[in-house]
Amino acid sequence: MKLTTREITVFAMLGAVMYASKIIMEVIPNVHLLGTFTIAFTVVYRKKALYPIYTYVILNGIFSGFATWWLPYLYLWTVLWGAVMLLPREMPRRIRPLVYMTVCALHGFLFGVLYAPAQAVLYGMSLKGTFAWIVAGLPWDFLHGVSNFFCGILIVPIVSLLRFAEKTNND
Repeated sequence: MKLTTREITVFAMLGAVMYASKIIMEVIPNVHLLGTFTIAFTVVYRKKALYPIYTYVILNGIFSGFATWWLPYLYLWTVLWGAVMLLPREMPRRIRPLVYMTVCALHGFLFGVLYAPAQAVLYGMSLKGTFAWIVAGLPWDFLHGVSNFFCGILIVPIVSLLRFAEKTNND
């Protein structure tokens, strides 16, 4: 996956946009555009979407600290990226928004479950303790999933905008 200078610049900017959006939306717990951006970037850039995604992850660590809470970020966004990579590239136009919004919502609903293995390993939690940790976070995961669904409304417009920008640049 050799990158051009333009791609390096674009992916750095997209990762920075992800980070800035997270900071701006931190006033509302578990409501953000990270899933929206992850899906949109994956639809447009496929494998190369990992560059802006991990630019965001690294920026998050740099500015918020490379602490234990950050370690699951090394795989959490890759799970969403992988789920989108498994979707058919050519879906009927009418169902695309709903499919993307649903995948985005599922990632939010399952965020605590996906985060739990790292918590269990890092803090030596038993299976019972891990399950209790997941259950305690369910209200936040519910909010996360619902907000991801509605933020997912922006996925198709972002995909269209990115494709237009890519097409314009290649002409």
